[in-house]
Amino acid sequence: MSVNREELKRLIDKIPEQDALEVYDFIGYLNMKRERSDSEQLDVAMLAKDSDLIRQVERSQEDRKHGRIYAKETGIDYLRSKITEFEHEQNI
Repeated sequence: MSVNREELKRLIDKIPEQDALEVYDFIGYLNMKRERSDSEQLDVAMLAKDSDLIRQVERSQEDRKHGRIYAKETGIDYLRSKITEFEHEQNI
């Protein structure tokens, strides 16, 4: 769909100031949304090239495949025990 920008400018010139402020805010929103979408696509492309991250994901998939993962409660218990162990080593 093609937009006649001159007509759009004329319409903006005719609307009350309060409505013009809303149009201005909306244009800002559209620009922010486009920039966010562009940066998200860039982030995905960058992550896809991160060999360390790819290796971690592959290791995680292997852990899941071989049952070397913690259930939620088991994982929390494990972390608590590690914290307690650390605190004892630090004499806290």
